[in-house]
Amino acid sequence: MLGVWDVTIREHRVTDDLQRLIDCLPPRLQGELAGLRERETLLEVVMDLGRQPELRTSTGSTVLPLAPVSREDLTWVVDRLGGFGPDNRAGIEGTLHRISALRNRTGAVVGLTCRVGRAVYGTVAMVRDLLDSGQSLLLLGRPGVGKTTALREIARVLADDLDRRVVVIDTSNEIAGDGDIPHPAIGRARRLQVPRPGLQHRVMIEAVENHMPEVIVIDEIGTEAETRAARTIAERGVQLVATAHGNELANLLRNPSLQDLLGGIETVTLGDDEARRRGSRKAVLERAADPTFPLAVELQSRSRWLVHLDVAGSVDRLLRGEPPHPEVRAATRPGSGRSVPLTLPQPEPGPTAPPLSIFCCGISPRLVDEAAVRLGSDVRLATDPEGADAVLAGPRQLGLQPEIRRRARDAAVPIHVIKADSGEQVQRALERLLRRCGPPGV
Repeated sequence: MLGVWDVTIREHRVTDDLQRLIDCLPPRLQGELAGLRERETLLEVVMDLGRQPELRTSTGSTVLPLAPVSREDLTWVVDRLGGFGPDNRAGIEGTLHRISALRNRTGAVVGLTCRVGRAVYGTVAMVRDLLDSGQSLLLLGRPGVGKTTALREIARVLADDLDRRVVVIDTSNEIAGDGDIPHPAIGRARRLQVPRPGLQHRVMIEAVENHMPEVIVIDEIGTEAETRAARTIAERGVQLVATAHGNELANLLRNPSLQDLLGGIETVTLGDDEARRRGSRKAVLERAADPTFPLAVELQSRSRWLVHLDVAGSVDRLLRGEPPHPEVRAATRPGSGRSVPLTLPQPEPGPTAPPLSIFCCGISPRLVDEAAVRLGSDVRLATDPEGADAVLAGPRQLGLQPEIRRRARDAAVPIHVIKADSGEQVQRALERLLRRCGPPGV
Protein backbone atom coordinates (compact mmCIF):
# COMPACT_ATOMS: atom_id res chain seq x y z
CA MET A 1 0.00 0.00 0.00
CA LEU A 2 1.41 3.38 -0.96
CA GLY A 3 1.66 6.03 1.71
CA VAL A 4 -0.04 9.31 0.78
CA TRP A 5 0.94 12.58 2.46
CA ASP A 6 -0.94 15.84 2.10
CA VAL A 7 1.43 18.63 3.14
CA THR A 8 0.17 22.16 3.71
CA ILE A 9 2.72 24.79 2.67
CA ARG A 10 2.25 27.70 5.06
CA GLU A 11 4.95 29.90 3.54
CA HIS A 12 4.91 30.17 -0.23
CA ARG A 13 6.74 33.07 -1.84
CA VAL A 14 8.03 33.41 -5.40
CA THR A 15 10.65 35.92 -6.49
CA ASP A 16 11.72 36.07 -10.12
CA ASP A 17 13.19 39.56 -10.87
CA LEU A 18 11.34 39.22 -14.17
CA GLN A 19 11.71 42.90 -15.00
CA ARG A 20 15.51 42.50 -15.05
CA LEU A 21 15.14 39.93 -17.84
CA ILE A 22 12.60 42.02 -19.74
CA ASP A 23 14.97 45.02 -19.62
CA CYS A 24 17.57 42.98 -21.53
CA LEU A 25 15.20 42.31 -24.44
CA PRO A 26 14.83 44.56 -27.50
CA PRO A 27 12.36 47.44 -26.93
CA ARG A 28 9.71 45.99 -29.23
CA LEU A 29 9.63 42.78 -27.13
CA GLN A 30 9.56 44.77 -23.91
CA GLY A 31 6.37 46.44 -25.08
CA GLU A 32 4.71 43.05 -25.75
CA LEU A 33 5.69 41.69 -22.34
CA ALA A 34 4.61 44.80 -20.43
CA GLY A 35 0.95 43.78 -20.59
CA LEU A 36 1.45 40.03 -20.46
CA ARG A 37 -1.16 38.35 -18.27
CA GLU A 38 0.78 35.08 -17.90
CA ARG A 39 3.84 36.68 -16.27
CA GLU A 40 3.74 34.26 -13.34
CA THR A 41 3.73 31.24 -15.65
CA LEU A 42 6.27 32.55 -18.18
CA LEU A 43 9.09 30.04 -18.66
CA GLU A 44 11.08 31.20 -21.69
CA VAL A 45 11.40 33.84 -24.37
CA VAL A 46 12.78 32.29 -27.58
CA MET A 47 14.49 34.43 -30.23
CA ASP A 48 15.69 32.70 -33.41
CA LEU A 49 17.16 34.63 -36.32
CA GLY A 50 14.64 35.13 -39.12
CA ARG A 51 11.69 33.85 -37.06
CA GLN A 52 9.08 35.61 -34.98
CA PRO A 53 9.79 35.69 -31.23
CA GLU A 54 8.03 33.06 -29.13
CA LEU A 55 6.82 33.03 -25.53
CA ARG A 56 6.65 29.72 -23.68
CA THR A 57 4.54 29.39 -20.54
CA SER A 58 3.61 26.43 -18.39
CA THR A 59 0.40 26.10 -20.41
CA GLY A 60 1.77 26.39 -23.97
CA SER A 61 3.58 28.54 -26.54
CA THR A 62 2.63 31.79 -28.24
CA VAL A 63 4.26 33.28 -31.35
CA LEU A 64 4.29 37.06 -31.01
CA PRO A 65 2.80 39.13 -33.88
CA LEU A 66 6.10 40.94 -34.51
CA ALA A 67 8.64 41.13 -37.31
CA PRO A 68 11.16 38.26 -37.39
CA VAL A 69 14.19 38.45 -35.10
CA SER A 70 17.12 40.31 -36.65
CA ARG A 71 20.85 40.17 -35.92
CA GLU A 72 20.48 43.58 -34.29
CA ASP A 73 17.89 42.12 -31.88
CA LEU A 74 20.28 39.33 -30.88
CA THR A 75 23.19 41.74 -30.46
CA TRP A 76 21.02 43.98 -28.25
CA VAL A 77 20.48 41.10 -25.81
CA VAL A 78 24.04 39.73 -25.90
CA ASP A 79 25.52 43.16 -25.14
CA ARG A 80 23.47 43.36 -21.93
CA LEU A 81 24.50 39.98 -20.52
CA GLY A 82 27.45 38.59 -18.68
CA GLY A 83 29.85 36.63 -20.89
CA PHE A 84 28.85 33.24 -22.28
CA GLY A 85 30.67 30.25 -20.82
CA PRO A 86 31.93 27.14 -22.63
CA ASP A 87 28.44 25.67 -22.24
CA ASN A 88 26.96 28.61 -24.23
CA ARG A 89 25.09 29.89 -21.19
CA ALA A 90 25.06 33.39 -19.77
CA GLY A 91 23.20 35.15 -16.97
CA ILE A 92 22.16 38.50 -15.55
CA GLU A 93 24.17 39.36 -12.47
CA GLY A 94 22.18 39.15 -9.25
CA THR A 95 19.34 37.13 -10.82
CA LEU A 96 18.57 33.47 -11.52
CA HIS A 97 17.73 33.96 -15.20
CA ARG A 98 19.64 31.89 -17.76
CA ILE A 99 20.23 32.77 -21.40
CA SER A 100 21.45 30.02 -23.73
CA ALA A 101 22.86 30.67 -27.21
CA LEU A 102 22.49 28.87 -30.52
CA ARG A 103 25.51 29.44 -32.77
CA ASN A 104 26.26 28.84 -36.42
CA ARG A 105 29.37 27.06 -37.70
CA THR A 106 31.48 30.20 -37.38
CA GLY A 107 30.43 30.78 -33.77
CA ALA A 108 28.03 33.69 -34.36
CA VAL A 109 24.89 33.75 -32.21
CA VAL A 110 21.80 32.92 -34.31
CA GLY A 111 19.33 32.17 -31.52
CA LEU A 112 18.71 32.79 -27.82
CA THR A 113 16.63 30.94 -25.22
CA CYS A 114 15.94 33.34 -22.33
CA ARG A 115 14.77 31.21 -19.40
CA VAL A 116 13.10 32.76 -16.36
CA GLY A 117 14.75 31.78 -13.07
CA ARG A 118 12.61 31.86 -9.93
CA ALA A 119 13.25 31.37 -6.24
CA VAL A 120 10.32 29.55 -4.64
CA TYR A 121 10.18 29.49 -0.85
CA GLY A 122 8.20 26.82 0.98
CA THR A 123 8.05 23.82 -1.36
CA VAL A 124 10.73 21.97 0.60
CA ALA A 125 8.13 21.30 3.31
CA MET A 126 7.28 18.08 1.46
CA VAL A 127 10.71 16.62 2.22
CA ARG A 128 11.79 18.52 5.35
CA ASP A 129 11.92 15.27 7.33
CA LEU A 130 14.42 13.85 4.82
CA LEU A 131 16.76 16.81 5.31
CA ASP A 132 16.66 16.36 9.09
CA SER A 133 17.80 12.74 8.64
CA GLY A 134 21.24 13.74 7.36
CA GLN A 135 21.12 11.10 4.59
CA SER A 136 22.01 11.84 0.98
CA LEU A 137 19.07 12.73 -1.25
CA LEU A 138 18.69 12.37 -5.04
CA LEU A 139 16.08 14.35 -7.02
CA LEU A 140 14.77 13.04 -10.35
CA GLY A 141 12.24 14.40 -12.84
CA ARG A 142 11.66 15.62 -16.36
CA PRO A 143 13.09 18.99 -17.48
CA GLY A 144 11.08 21.96 -16.24
CA VAL A 145 9.42 20.14 -13.35
CA GLY A 146 11.26 22.20 -10.74
CA LYS A 147 14.32 20.15 -9.72
CA THR A 148 16.74 23.09 -9.66
CA THR A 149 14.20 25.28 -7.86
CA ALA A 150 13.80 22.60 -5.19
CA LEU A 151 17.57 22.16 -4.96
CA ARG A 152 18.02 25.89 -4.37
CA GLU A 153 15.45 25.92 -1.56
CA ILE A 154 16.95 22.78 0.02
CA ALA A 155 20.37 24.47 0.11
CA ARG A 156 18.86 27.48 1.91
CA VAL A 157 16.99 25.40 4.48
CA LEU A 158 20.05 23.24 5.25
CA ALA A 159 22.28 26.30 5.66
CA ASP A 160 19.92 28.71 7.44
CA ASP A 161 17.37 26.59 9.30
CA LEU A 162 19.48 23.53 10.10
CA ASP A 163 22.77 25.44 10.48
CA ARG A 164 24.79 23.06 8.29
CA ARG A 165 27.97 23.93 6.41
CA VAL A 166 26.64 23.79 2.82
CA VAL A 167 28.67 24.16 -0.39
CA VAL A 168 26.84 24.43 -3.71
CA ILE A 169 28.66 23.17 -6.83
CA ASP A 170 27.28 25.56 -9.44
CA THR A 171 28.40 24.45 -12.89
CA SER A 172 26.28 26.83 -14.98
CA ASN A 173 25.48 29.39 -12.26
CA GLU A 174 21.92 28.12 -12.47
CA ILE A 175 21.52 27.42 -8.74
CA ALA A 176 22.90 30.66 -7.28
CA GLY A 177 22.73 33.00 -10.28
CA ASP A 178 25.25 34.90 -12.36
CA GLY A 179 28.00 37.06 -10.83
CA ASP A 180 30.42 36.59 -7.95
CA ILE A 181 27.83 37.15 -5.19
CA PRO A 182 25.41 34.20 -4.78
CA HIS A 183 21.70 34.90 -5.03
CA PRO A 184 19.92 35.22 -1.63
CA ALA A 185 17.79 32.20 -2.56
CA ILE A 186 20.52 29.84 -1.29
CA GLY A 187 20.78 31.62 2.07
CA ARG A 188 24.13 31.28 3.82
CA ALA A 189 25.22 28.34 1.67
CA ARG A 190 28.53 28.93 -0.05
CA ARG A 191 28.97 28.54 -3.81
CA LEU A 192 31.82 27.03 -5.83
CA GLN A 193 31.71 27.93 -9.53
CA VAL A 194 32.97 25.50 -12.16
CA PRO A 195 35.19 26.89 -14.96
CA ARG A 196 34.11 24.24 -17.50
CA PRO A 197 31.30 21.64 -17.34
CA GLY A 198 33.78 18.79 -17.83
CA LEU A 199 35.52 19.74 -14.57
CA GLN A 200 32.47 19.37 -12.32
CA HIS A 201 33.72 16.09 -10.82
CA ARG A 202 37.05 17.69 -9.86
CA VAL A 203 35.35 20.68 -8.22
CA MET A 204 33.14 18.27 -6.26
CA ILE A 205 36.24 16.66 -4.72
CA GLU A 206 37.92 20.05 -4.26
CA ALA A 207 34.95 21.25 -2.22
CA VAL A 208 35.35 18.37 0.24
CA GLU A 209 39.12 18.62 0.50
CA ASN A 210 39.36 22.41 0.88
CA HIS A 211 36.19 23.72 2.52
CA MET A 212 35.05 21.15 5.13
CA PRO A 213 31.37 21.01 4.10
CA GLU A 214 28.76 18.97 5.92
CA VAL A 215 26.55 19.05 2.80
CA ILE A 216 27.38 19.20 -0.92
CA VAL A 217 24.61 20.36 -3.30
CA ILE A 218 25.02 19.49 -7.02
CA ASP A 219 22.80 20.01 -10.04
CA GLU A 220 22.74 17.37 -12.79
CA ILE A 221 25.09 14.46 -12.18
CA GLY A 222 25.40 13.06 -15.69
CA THR A 223 28.77 11.38 -16.26
CA GLU A 224 30.59 8.35 -14.91
CA ALA A 225 33.31 10.60 -13.44
CA GLU A 226 30.70 12.60 -11.52
CA THR A 227 29.09 9.37 -10.34
CA ARG A 228 32.43 8.16 -8.94
CA ALA A 229 33.05 11.54 -7.30
CA ALA A 230 29.63 11.38 -5.64
CA ARG A 231 30.39 7.96 -4.14
CA THR A 232 33.79 9.18 -2.93
CA ILE A 233 32.14 12.16 -1.21
CA ALA A 234 29.44 10.01 0.40
CA GLU A 235 32.05 7.56 1.71
CA ARG A 236 33.73 10.49 3.49
CA GLY A 237 30.59 11.08 5.51
CA VAL A 238 29.38 14.19 3.65
CA GLN A 239 25.66 14.51 2.93
CA LEU A 240 24.87 14.88 -0.78
CA VAL A 241 21.82 16.54 -2.31
CA ALA A 242 21.79 16.27 -6.09
CA THR A 243 19.77 15.94 -9.25
CA ALA A 244 20.54 13.44 -12.03
CA HIS A 245 19.57 12.84 -15.65
CA GLY A 246 16.43 10.70 -15.50
CA ASN A 247 12.75 10.85 -14.66
CA GLU A 248 12.67 7.91 -12.24
CA LEU A 249 14.85 5.25 -10.62
CA ALA A 250 14.28 2.83 -13.50
CA ASN A 251 15.89 5.34 -15.90
CA LEU A 252 19.09 5.36 -13.84
CA LEU A 253 19.23 1.56 -13.77
CA ARG A 254 19.18 1.60 -17.58
CA ASN A 255 22.04 4.11 -17.74
CA PRO A 256 25.44 2.40 -17.34
CA SER A 257 27.09 5.71 -16.40
CA LEU A 258 24.70 6.40 -13.52
CA GLN A 259 23.88 2.91 -12.20
CA ASP A 260 26.41 3.27 -9.38
CA LEU A 261 24.33 6.06 -7.82
CA LEU A 262 21.84 3.28 -7.00
CA GLY A 263 24.46 0.69 -6.07
CA GLY A 264 25.29 -0.72 -9.51
CA ILE A 265 24.22 -4.01 -11.09
CA GLU A 266 25.99 -7.35 -11.24
CA THR A 267 25.06 -10.78 -12.60
CA VAL A 268 24.82 -13.48 -9.92
CA THR A 269 24.55 -17.23 -10.55
CA LEU A 270 22.16 -18.95 -8.15
CA GLY A 271 22.28 -22.52 -7.00
CA ASP A 272 19.60 -24.90 -8.24
CA ASP A 273 17.65 -24.81 -4.96
CA GLU A 274 17.72 -21.00 -4.70
CA ALA A 275 16.67 -20.60 -8.34
CA ARG A 276 13.70 -22.94 -7.74
CA ARG A 277 12.78 -21.09 -4.56
CA ARG A 278 12.75 -17.76 -6.39
CA GLY A 279 11.13 -19.20 -9.49
CA SER A 280 13.79 -17.55 -11.65
CA ARG A 281 16.69 -18.35 -13.93
CA LYS A 282 20.00 -19.31 -12.38
CA ALA A 283 21.64 -16.13 -13.69
CA VAL A 284 19.94 -13.08 -12.16
CA LEU A 285 20.76 -9.38 -11.77
CA GLU A 286 21.30 -8.03 -8.28
CA ARG A 287 22.41 -4.76 -6.71
CA ALA A 288 26.22 -4.75 -6.39
CA ALA A 289 26.61 -2.32 -3.45
CA ASP A 290 24.77 0.10 -1.21
CA PRO A 291 23.33 3.11 -3.09
CA THR A 292 25.26 6.39 -2.94
CA PHE A 293 21.87 8.00 -2.24
CA PRO A 294 19.77 6.14 0.37
CA LEU A 295 16.85 8.53 -0.32
CA ALA A 296 15.35 9.58 -3.66
CA VAL A 297 12.48 11.77 -4.81
CA GLU A 298 10.77 11.60 -8.21
CA LEU A 299 9.20 14.99 -9.02
CA GLN A 300 6.09 14.29 -11.08
CA SER A 301 4.93 17.91 -10.85
CA ARG A 302 5.70 20.93 -8.68
CA SER A 303 3.17 19.74 -6.10
CA ARG A 304 3.32 15.94 -6.40
CA TRP A 305 6.46 14.06 -5.39
CA LEU A 306 7.14 10.32 -5.04
CA VAL A 307 9.50 9.63 -2.14
CA HIS A 308 11.65 6.49 -1.93
CA LEU A 309 12.58 6.13 1.75
CA ASP A 310 14.57 2.95 1.00
CA VAL A 311 16.32 3.27 -2.37
CA ALA A 312 18.09 -0.07 -1.88
CA GLY A 313 14.76 -1.83 -1.44
CA SER A 314 13.22 -0.02 -4.43
CA VAL A 315 16.17 -1.01 -6.64
CA ASP A 316 15.99 -4.64 -5.50
CA ARG A 317 12.30 -4.77 -6.39
CA LEU A 318 12.95 -3.25 -9.82
CA LEU A 319 15.65 -5.84 -10.52
CA ARG A 320 13.18 -8.59 -9.61
CA GLY A 321 10.68 -7.11 -12.05
CA GLU A 322 8.44 -5.80 -9.27
CA PRO A 323 7.17 -2.20 -8.90
CA PRO A 324 8.68 -0.10 -6.09
CA HIS A 325 6.44 1.36 -3.37
CA PRO A 326 7.24 5.05 -2.88
CA GLU A 327 5.27 7.45 -0.73
CA VAL A 328 3.14 9.96 -2.63
CA ARG A 329 3.42 13.46 -1.18
CA ALA A 330 1.14 16.25 -2.37
CA ALA A 331 1.33 19.94 -1.46
CA THR A 332 -1.46 22.44 -0.91
CA ARG A 333 -1.42 26.06 0.18
CA PRO A 334 -3.69 27.56 2.85
CA GLY A 335 -7.00 28.58 1.35
CA SER A 336 -6.56 26.50 -1.78
CA GLY A 337 -8.57 23.57 -0.48
CA ARG A 338 -7.41 20.08 0.35
CA SER A 339 -5.71 18.19 -2.44
CA VAL A 340 -7.32 15.05 -3.79
CA PRO A 341 -5.70 11.88 -2.36
CA LEU A 342 -3.18 10.61 -4.88
CA THR A 343 -2.14 7.11 -5.82
CA LEU A 344 0.01 5.73 -8.57
CA PRO A 345 -1.79 4.43 -11.64
CA GLN A 346 -2.39 0.70 -11.43
CA PRO A 347 -2.01 -1.61 -14.42
CA GLU A 348 -5.21 -2.53 -16.16
CA PRO A 349 -6.48 -6.01 -15.36
CA GLY A 350 -5.80 -8.67 -17.92
CA PRO A 351 -3.42 -11.50 -18.77
CA THR A 352 0.29 -10.93 -18.25
CA ALA A 353 2.16 -10.56 -21.54
CA PRO A 354 4.66 -13.38 -22.16
CA PRO A 355 8.36 -12.50 -21.98
CA LEU A 356 10.46 -12.04 -25.09
CA SER A 357 12.54 -15.18 -25.60
CA ILE A 358 16.03 -14.71 -27.10
CA PHE A 359 18.54 -17.34 -28.25
CA CYS A 360 22.11 -16.01 -28.12
CA CYS A 361 24.55 -16.99 -30.85
CA GLY A 362 27.98 -15.59 -30.00
CA ILE A 363 26.43 -12.97 -27.67
CA SER A 364 27.11 -12.86 -23.93
CA PRO A 365 23.92 -13.72 -21.98
CA ARG A 366 25.06 -11.25 -19.31
CA LEU A 367 24.77 -8.38 -21.80
CA VAL A 368 21.22 -9.44 -22.68
CA ASP A 369 20.23 -9.57 -18.99
CA GLU A 370 21.69 -6.14 -18.27
CA ALA A 371 20.10 -4.57 -21.35
CA ALA A 372 16.71 -6.02 -20.37
CA VAL A 373 16.97 -4.39 -16.94
CA ARG A 374 17.88 -1.02 -18.45
CA LEU A 375 14.86 -1.27 -20.74
CA GLY A 376 12.58 -2.47 -17.93
CA SER A 377 11.45 -5.42 -20.08
CA ASP A 378 10.95 -9.10 -19.38
CA VAL A 379 13.44 -10.92 -21.60
CA ARG A 380 14.27 -14.60 -21.17
CA LEU A 381 17.13 -16.65 -22.63
CA ALA A 382 16.09 -19.61 -24.76
CA THR A 383 18.07 -22.86 -24.69
CA ASP A 384 17.49 -23.61 -28.39
CA PRO A 385 16.65 -21.51 -31.46
CA GLU A 386 13.36 -23.35 -32.11
CA GLY A 387 11.94 -22.19 -28.78
CA ALA A 388 12.93 -18.53 -29.19
CA ASP A 389 11.08 -15.49 -30.49
CA ALA A 390 14.32 -14.36 -32.16
CA VAL A 391 17.98 -15.30 -32.53
CA LEU A 392 20.48 -12.60 -31.56
CA ALA A 393 23.80 -13.21 -33.28
CA GLY A 394 27.20 -11.56 -33.22
CA PRO A 395 29.20 -10.65 -36.33
CA ARG A 396 30.42 -13.70 -38.28
CA GLN A 397 28.95 -16.10 -35.68
CA LEU A 398 26.35 -17.59 -38.02
CA GLY A 399 29.10 -18.33 -40.51
CA LEU A 400 30.90 -20.30 -37.81
CA GLN A 401 27.68 -22.04 -36.73
CA PRO A 402 25.65 -22.71 -39.92
CA GLU A 403 23.54 -25.28 -38.07
CA ILE A 404 22.01 -22.51 -35.94
CA ARG A 405 21.06 -20.57 -39.08
CA ARG A 406 19.43 -23.67 -40.59
CA ARG A 407 17.46 -24.53 -37.45
CA ALA A 408 16.21 -20.95 -37.05
CA ARG A 409 15.18 -20.83 -40.72
CA ASP A 410 13.32 -24.13 -40.50
CA ALA A 411 11.45 -22.92 -37.39
CA ALA A 412 10.67 -19.53 -39.00
CA VAL A 413 12.50 -17.74 -36.16
CA PRO A 414 13.87 -14.31 -37.18
CA ILE A 415 17.63 -13.72 -36.89
CA HIS A 416 19.01 -10.35 -35.78
CA VAL A 417 22.75 -9.77 -36.35
CA ILE A 418 24.51 -6.95 -34.48
CA LYS A 419 27.80 -5.26 -35.32
CA ALA A 420 29.59 -5.93 -32.03
CA ASP A 421 29.19 -7.89 -28.80
CA SER A 422 28.66 -4.75 -26.69
CA GLY A 423 26.06 -3.55 -24.19
CA GLU A 424 25.00 -0.64 -26.40
CA GLN A 425 24.53 -2.82 -29.50
CA VAL A 426 22.62 -5.48 -27.54
CA GLN A 427 20.30 -2.85 -26.02
CA ARG A 428 19.50 -1.34 -29.43
CA ALA A 429 18.79 -4.81 -30.81
CA LEU A 430 16.44 -5.62 -27.92
CA GLU A 431 14.57 -2.36 -28.45
CA ARG A 432 13.94 -3.27 -32.08
CA LEU A 433 13.00 -6.87 -31.25
CA LEU A 434 10.60 -5.77 -28.50
CA ARG A 435 8.82 -3.49 -30.96
CA ARG A 436 8.72 -6.23 -33.61
CA CYS A 437 8.11 -9.36 -31.53
CA GLY A 438 6.83 -8.06 -28.19
CA PRO A 439 3.24 -7.64 -27.01
CA PRO A 440 1.09 -4.76 -28.32
CA GLY A 441 2.09 -1.39 -26.95
CA VAL A 442 5.77 -2.24 -26.48
